[in-house]
Formats: sequence, structure tokens, C-alpha cells
Amino acid sequence: MGVSFLDFYKGKRVLVTGDTGFKGSWLCLWLRELGAEVAGFALPPGREDDHYNLLKLGDMIRHVSGDIRDLDSLEAAFGDFKPEILFHLAAQSIVRVSYDSPKETFDTNVGGSVNVLEAVRVTPSLRSVVYVTSDKCYRNNEWLWGYRENDVLGGHDPYSASKAAAELIFSSYMDSFISRRDGLGAASVRAGNVIGGGDWSPARIVPDCIRALREGRPIEIRNPHSTRPWQHVLEPLAGYLLLGARLYEDPKAFSGAWNFGPDDDAVRTVGELAEKIVGRWGAGSLRISPSAHAPHEARLLRLNCDKARSLLKWRPRWDFTTAVNETVDWYKEVSSGVTALAASRARIKDYTEVLND
Repeated sequence: MGVSFLDFYKGKRVLVTGDTGFKGSWLCLWLRELGAEVAGFALPPGREDDHYNLLKLGDMIRHVSGDIRDLDSLEAAFGDFKPEILFHLAAQSIVRVSYDSPKETFDTNVGGSVNVLEAVRVTPSLRSVVYVTSDKCYRNNEWLWGYRENDVLGGHDPYSASKAAAELIFSSYMDSFISRRDGLGAASVRAGNVIGGGDWSPARIVPDCIRALREGRPIEIRNPHSTRPWQHVLEPLAGYLLLGARLYEDPKAFSGAWNFGPDDDAVRTVGELAEKIVGRWGAGSLRISPSAHAPHEARLLRLNCDKARSLLKWRPRWDFTTAVNETVDWYKEVSSGVTALAASRARIKDYTEVLND
């Protein structure tokens, strides 16, 4: 992949929607480490120990508290900051939550995405837009092979369907407006299941494991045989950052849809991931607790990333074991008194060094 994007962001004005979220907070920290001027737009963080709060990220960037369902507030934030580059990550991002709150999920992921693209449409300063959806935007046929960017979209659960709809909306705005504007590139991106330090979201396997391990109780596993493409959060973020730079430099060549998933080695079951976490933590146990009334979740999912490998020269750098170890070690270090900022900066530094390999 090279490290050319590492020098690109210095002095650039970058707006991140969803900066208070798990991926958004990691992205904002990395952008600040690269010398970017960063603004964020998002709802307030939901928990005291969220990565955003632990980093004290609000002291490092210009944050605007707001809801992407509120077009006026969103357009005001764009107008005030005049971003050159946008990373859109704001979303309702939990599959199980989408069953409890389907309307909120669609309102946020569909209506909110329309508002973001409306703000893009009326912001002349923008040169590069990276619009994040999900690997779950594909119609999941439980194939053994990975989904490509031109495969059929779909979604069984409200979350997956909302992300497929967000992709269709992006494609419409791309064809109708963005592609007609000289000097503006835009891409939708789909990543695998990200793991990393600082995630305390509900109904996610890593936070569930860490909470159980801290409290000395067994880790409850609902679907131990479900398979996912696990990757450390810095892997897709490196892809987003690289793509954001390429869109700025050559918008016509790099606009479109892109997958950023792990190697096949990292396509593992939930049970394997939990066992690896317990092993790295050094204690703990698992308890299989299937529920007869649990909502449907895909059992097999993987991405084909040949396009990113070939055209962007992007590839994963941390294998499954490294991704898990770096994740668990972050939680262990912070539990022992290391600041979240120091632990997160150390991961960014270590990951940046392997980009030279």
C-alpha cells in the first residue's frame, strides 16, 4: 500500500460524522496524529467509558453535537467548517438493536444518509467523500466465497436492509449530482466486523467478553458457530484514509464502491474469537447460551477485496491473532492505569510502522 497517505492529511480540513462512535473516534485520533484539522458531528457519546470520552477527543477536535436526521443542523455544521474531505460514519450500527428499534434504524441510516448527501450537494469546498456503510449491505446467500462490490444488495434484518438502502441512495446521488461536479470524488465503503480497544457497544462480542472477564463471570455466547470477517479497526480505517486521499487527487478514477475486509485467515467463528480473547486475557470461561427466540443473524459472511488490493494497493497488515492480541492488550493496559490516549496512540504507531512492509 505504501505510506503516501500519511503525509496527505496534514493541514487538510476533515469532517467526520459519527466521531463519538467507536470507529469514528479512532479515525479522528488518527487524523489528528496525521496533522489534519478535524471537526466531528454526532450525537453525544452514550457511555462514560466510550473511547471518545476516554481519549478526551472533544479537546482535540471541533465537535458539534447533533443528529444527522436534522438537516438544518447538519448543513450548518458543513457550512461553518467548510470541509475539504468528509468521512461519513454516523449510523445506528447494531444488528440486534435494529430489531428493537427498526424505525429509528431506518430513519438514521436511510433518512440521515440522505441528509448527509444533501449537505454534500450544497458544500462547494468538498473534494473527497468517503461514505461508510457495511459488509451487511449485500444480500447474504451464505456463500463460501466473498462478496464483490457489484454483487446484489439486500438485507434480512432492519440494519442490513437500511445499509443496502443507504447504498442505493448513494448511487443515486452519485449519478445525479456528484459525478457531474468537477473536482469532487465520492466512494461508498464496506468493511468487515471491526474489533479494537475502546468499544463498549451493547450486543457486540468483544465488549461482552471484556465485561464478563472484568467481572469474573462466564462469557455468554449466543451463536458460537456464526462466522464473520474479523479485523482490527485500524485496518479498514487505513483503507478509508488511503481512498480519501486518492479521491482528492483523482476523483474520476477512484469514485465508486470498495470493500475493505480481512484475509481468509481472519474469517472465524464467534466461538473461536471468544476463545482467543480468553487465552490472551489469561483467564475466563465460555458458556453457550442459545436462545430459541433470538432474532435472525447471518451465519456466514465474507468480503472479496481484490479491487482494493489491485487498484489501491491496500491489503490487511494484522492477521487474526494480532488483531485479537492488540485488542485485548488495549483493554488490559487501560485497566492497569495506562491512559486510553496512550494505548490508542501506541496501536496507531505500531500499525503505521507495518505499512512500510
